[in-house]
Amino acid sequence: MLGATADRILPTTVTGSLPRPSWYTENLGQRTFLAAMVETRFREQYEDALAVYLNQQSIAGLDICSDGDVRFTADIGGQSWTSYPPFHMSGFDGIPKAAPPGGGGIAFPRGHILHDYIEARVMPAIVGPVGRGDLQYVEMWKAAQRMTHKPVKFGTVTPELVAFAVQDHYYKDIRERIWAISDALNEELHLLADAGCPVIQMEEPQVHLLAARGVVDDVINPEYMLEVFNNTVRGLRDKTEVWCHTCWGNPSQQRMFAEVQSYKPALEILNRVDADVITFESVSSGGMDLKAIGELITDMKVTIGVIDHHSLQVERVDAVAEHIRESLTHIPAERLVISSDCGMGREGMSRRHALYKMAALVQGTNVVRRELGVPESECRLADPRYSLVPGA
Repeated sequence: MLGATADRILPTTVTGSLPRPSWYTENLGQRTFLAAMVETRFREQYEDALAVYLNQQSIAGLDICSDGDVRFTADIGGQSWTSYPPFHMSGFDGIPKAAPPGGGGIAFPRGHILHDYIEARVMPAIVGPVGRGDLQYVEMWKAAQRMTHKPVKFGTVTPELVAFAVQDHYYKDIRERIWAISDALNEELHLLADAGCPVIQMEEPQVHLLAARGVVDDVINPEYMLEVFNNTVRGLRDKTEVWCHTCWGNPSQQRMFAEVQSYKPALEILNRVDADVITFESVSSGGMDLKAIGELITDMKVTIGVIDHHSLQVERVDAVAEHIRESLTHIPAERLVISSDCGMGREGMSRRHALYKMAALVQGTNVVRRELGVPESECRLADPRYSLVPGA
């Protein structure tokens, strides 16, 4: 159900995560959100950080906001993106333990920065039937949405990524484990949609990543990952706008593949996800898949990343505009959404870099909007009237 993107040409957003303020020293950890919000220091820092994230997105001029993933803990490589659900769902023992070797198909040797990321992957084990437990997504989204009139999308990791990373002492096989987590997340996401969340973003279904890694067998394969995605979001599009986010990873702002990857082997399957919008990493690969995306993704809106989350170099406005123009040669304007390739907050980027990347995204989009004769978004950060330089 289109809502947030329904009446806007080239709506703008970012994937989700933003760099954490240095003064935000409190962590949610394994507490429930509502229990933590009772504590004065946590609540003050959490709400202040939310206000910062939403204000920065507002002055940059984004149309659709995120909560900056403010709910996650300050940890190595942003592991809590994966670990938050199992530590707050029922059926897990709540005891941190090292993830199984190769969990999620990730392996880096000691001496590589991403080996630390693997060492930081500590998860609880499954010891009983998985349920939604105390995820409290509704309360987290409300805390952000009540601070802005702009739509706030809420993102969550997909069930297979959790299932790959945990030990299991209850289910008989990995498929059953994935499906149980999928069912529990679907229940929680329906509560979120019923509360009025305008966009629910499912992050990193493993369709394209399995194809890229060559992990395709009778048990785990892209077709099964499609079934899992569609089960996790079943019924949600009757209530809210559903996004499917895909990229090639960003722990500690690092590339996870030695070579630039292509979506082409997975596009036909990705075209069958039950979503209103699907996102693609694009600028970091030079837009090499734009033509194929335009040809094969036909049943939903397409979000193209024009901001590289791996680099501290702030994109030039004219370069952003040119990437959008190239996208428009393959994807109609009414179906195109503009975003970052991935999140900018998984340890490694400063708040100022992220702010000006968002401003470049909006300014570049406005250039193209102007060419198309459609309404622009105000980027107050770029308004020369507010420069502190005399005579600017």
